Amino acid sequence: MNTIQLRYFASIREAIGNSAERIHTTAPTLGALRDELIARGGAHAEALARGRAVRVSLNQTMAEESAALTDGAEVGFFPPVTGG
Repeated sequence: MNTIQLRYFASIREAIGNSAERIHTTAPTLGALRDELIARGGAHAEALARGRAVRVSLNQTMAEESAALTDGAEVGFFPPVTGG
């Protein structure tokens, strides 16, 4: 079981009502972690739903959902960012 730090940004942070939390997980990948959080239901299920565009970072680097989780990792979830 890994202990990881989660960070939520922008509209995801607002929907969940929290900017960060530390959790214990058996999820082997970022995608499995997202599914685990969706399974919590409520705000997590809505903000991280599979139909929504969500970007994910692993240890402050953009990552694919197939990336492996390790103990002590920092995972960030945020909506796509546009500039102008």
